[in-house]
Amino acid sequence: MILEPALAQTPKVRRRSEITTCFRLHGSAVVPRDAAIAAEVPVALAYNGLSHVVMMTTPSDLADFAVGFSISEGILARPDELLDLRVEEGETGIRVDITIPPERFAALQTRRRNMTGRTGCGLCGVDDLTQVARLLPRVGRGIDVGIGAIHHALDALPAWQVANQETGAVHAAAWATPAGEIAFAREDVGRHNALDKLIGALARSHTDPEAGFTVITSRCSFEMVQKAATIGIPILVAISAPTTMALRIAERTGITLVALARSDSVTVYANPGRIKSPCK
Repeated sequence: MILEPALAQTPKVRRRSEITTCFRLHGSAVVPRDAAIAAEVPVALAYNGLSHVVMMTTPSDLADFAVGFSISEGILARPDELLDLRVEEGETGIRVDITIPPERFAALQTRRRNMTGRTGCGLCGVDDLTQVARLLPRVGRGIDVGIGAIHHALDALPAWQVANQETGAVHAAAWATPAGEIAFAREDVGRHNALDKLIGALARSHTDPEAGFTVITSRCSFEMVQKAATIGIPILVAISAPTTMALRIAERTGITLVALARSDSVTVYANPGRIKSPCK
C-alpha cells in the first residue's frame, strides 16, 4: 500500500533549512545577520532491505521523493506496486526503506547500478553508455495550453516556493491545470530531486499527469525530460534553456518543450502543437 504522508514520515525529519550567522560587507560597514541555509542531507533509498542509492536531498516530502524516484527510474511501473514505505532518521542521514514485489526487486538487482548521487548529477553510477538513453514511451496527446496559462503558472509559482524564499538556494517543480492554476509544487536542492518529489506527489494523489503541465525552475537537462516522459507529462516548461540531449528526447517522446519561460515571452523548442497562441 502507499502510505499517507502522516504515516510515511512519522519520525521527526530535519528541517528544510538551518539558521546561521553571517556577515554582510557594505562599504566600510560589517553587519552581522542571521541567514537561512538550505538543508542538504544524505538520503538512502533501500529496496527490500538492500541500499540502492544515496542522494543529497532536502529532507522534506521524502515519501513523495521515494515514490517519484522509483517510478521515474523504472524501478516501479505503477505506484500501486509499492508495498510499504518507512522513513527513518539517523545521526548521519536518513534512510527510506521501500518494499517492492519480488519480480521488481529481481529486475532491480540485474541493473547493476550502485549510485552515489550529488545534487547536480544525473548520471551517477551509470556504468554503461546504453543506460544513458534508455527506452522511453511516447507521451499521450494530453492537453492544449494557452500562453496566458503558462504565464499565470509562472507568476504563481514563487508563492509556492517557501524553502527558496527562506534560502534562495532551492529548485522547484510544479504541476498546473490547463488554466495555469498550480495544484502541486515540490522543492529540493537538487533539480531532479524536486521533479521526483512532484512525480511522487502526482502518483500518490492519483492525479493524471496528462491532465496538466509541469513547470521547473532549473535548467532543462536531459534527465528532466526523461523523467517527464516516464510518467507521461505532455508539456514541460523550464525557466532556462534546454540542452541538446534534452531536446532530442523531447522530440522523440512527443513532449512539448517550452523553455526560456519569462513573464513576457516563452520559447517552444519541440512539438508546438499543444501550445495555443493568443490569436487562436
